[in-house]
Order: sequence, then structure tokens, then C-alpha cells
Amino acid sequence: MVPVDWVALAGVIMGTLIVLIPVAGLTARFALKPIVEAVARMRQTQGAAEHLALVEQRLALLEQQQANTESDVGRLLEVQEFQEKLLTNQEEGS
Repeated sequence: MVPVDWVALAGVIMGTLIVLIPVAGLTARFALKPIVEAVARMRQTQGAAEHLALVEQRLALLEQQQANTESDVGRLLEVQEFQEKLLTNQEEGS
């Protein structure tokens, strides 16, 4: 059986790790960057779709309110015309 020099073995392992850890880090960064960017774009697209749906909902509400206002104005005009006819009829009758 050959004796193992543990200090030399630890030195070789540490020396190798000094080089391999930065290489593994750079490799992971360049390998994971496209994946992370794709996930970020997907989330941004989902956020834009939710924002668009919210804007469409608000626009529909505004259109409904405008239609209600137009009908209210129309009714007010009818009431005003009716009152004017009543006043002219009263003046003619007096």
C-alpha cells in the first residue's frame, strides 16, 4: 500500500478549485443569461397584457359613462322643450 500525502493532495485540489470555480461561474453566467432574460420578457409581456386588459376595461367604462351622459342630456333637452311649450301655452292662454 502506497502512503498518501494528504497535504499534497489538498494542495492539488485547492489549486484546481482556484481555477475551476471562476470558470464554472462564468460558464453558468453565460449559460443562464438567455434563460433569465427570456423569463423576464415573459413576465413583462404578461404584465403588458394585464395592463392592456385594464386599459380596455377602463375605456369600456368611460364609453358607458359617456352614453349615460348623452342620454341624460337628451332627457334634459326634452324637459326644457316641454317646459318652454307649457310657458308659451300659458302666455297665449292669459
